[in-house]
Amino acid sequence: MKLLLDENLSRRIVPFIQDSYPGSTQVALLGLEQVDDKTIRQYAIDHDYVITTKDADFYEMTMVYGQPPKIIWLKMGNQSKSATIKTLLDNQLIIEQVLITENKDCVEIL
Repeated sequence: MKLLLDENLSRRIVPFIQDSYPGSTQVALLGLEQVDDKTIRQYAIDHDYVITTKDADFYEMTMVYGQPPKIIWLKMGNQSKSATIKTLLDNQLIIEQVLITENKDCVEIL
């Protein structure tokens, strides 16, 4: 599973999650930092990414349009880069269970 980190997540997270989420990236690293959410959503669909975000926008689009893409919604407020990395790594099995095994649209991590 490869993650596409939204603008609200630091691009500096990417190297630290590569072992667990190979091929992951962040929107600014792709030159998508100034585009609208629909464009990011389509990019995620076209390139088989799971969008990882701290806001409700992508979840709301998924409720309207369905999946793909799948969403990891980090509902943990403002956290440090290291706390976000730890959250993604510590919850990898839960994320895979919900998104892959259960085929849910979104997993919310508190």
